[in-house]
Amino acid sequence: MENGRRDSGREERKGLKSSFAAGVAALVFLVIGYQSALFIHKASVLKILENKDAPDTVFVIDRELAESILLPLPADRLETMRKTRHGREVYMVKKESSHSRQVKAVREKAAPKSVENFRFDPNTVAVPDLVRLGFTERQAVSIDNYRKKGGIFRRKSDFAKSFVVADSVYARLEPYIDIPLLDLNLADSAAFDRLPGIGGYFAAKMVEFRRQLGGSYSSKEQLMDIRRFDREKFDALSDLVVVSDDNVRPYPLWTLPADSLKQHPYIGSYAARGIVIYRENNPRSEWTVEGLAEAGVLKPEMAAKLSRCRILSP
Repeated sequence: MENGRRDSGREERKGLKSSFAAGVAALVFLVIGYQSALFIHKASVLKILENKDAPDTVFVIDRELAESILLPLPADRLETMRKTRHGREVYMVKKESSHSRQVKAVREKAAPKSVENFRFDPNTVAVPDLVRLGFTERQAVSIDNYRKKGGIFRRKSDFAKSFVVADSVYARLEPYIDIPLLDLNLADSAAFDRLPGIGGYFAAKMVEFRRQLGGSYSSKEQLMDIRRFDREKFDALSDLVVVSDDNVRPYPLWTLPADSLKQHPYIGSYAARGIVIYRENNPRSEWTVEGLAEAGVLKPEMAAKLSRCRILSP
């Protein structure tokens, strides 16, 4: 009985080994078949391409006949003539013949695509222009879908991280990537919100602080004068923003009433009243931020900050 069980176990293990071997063999044949199919397909494509010139090229001894074959094409399409071993001149005539749609499709797919280089913003460039830059239609649509879902390329390096942008493609396009900097005096809260580390709270604070400054920032470093807007937050976005001189409004320090002056973050209620009194009791030639500081109207640290603002001349 025990010997029978042993024999049965051996038979079972033997059967499992045979099944496993058969499975491996089937898998190997499947892989070989797949690879063979790819090879045959590639060979077929190559054959079509290799035959591109064969049916379109003829060798003609008589020049007049060669030129008539080319009609209505110009005769200068004749290739360089050559001598046969019998000393006869032979002309090689190349003229594109008609081909099936399948052959034309293979040739169009295999034909090298022309690639262009031009300045572009990856956040706004259209899909057809991405194709002109060298991306496939599918890659261009993938980039566009990323943008439609809210994706933003803040820096050139962000575009390089896209999975459809190969390193070689980025190396070629990097000099042409043009992502405009965000002007602090033109942006709205939605634009501020898209900056790294900002969000809705600080976006609203940035707009409000700009209003308090008189309608414009004089430098991007003024962002750090916003409460809880620290150096770390500033460094994370400083290379993405700019303050253009053309969009800075000089602050009318010497004409505003006290109620308006006190709203400025570097002035306040006490200094606002002091500025009005200073203007009333000093000649216009002495109307300077330094003069306000020397008169004790402004604290030294506030005077230093106010002096960095663009101020309208008296």
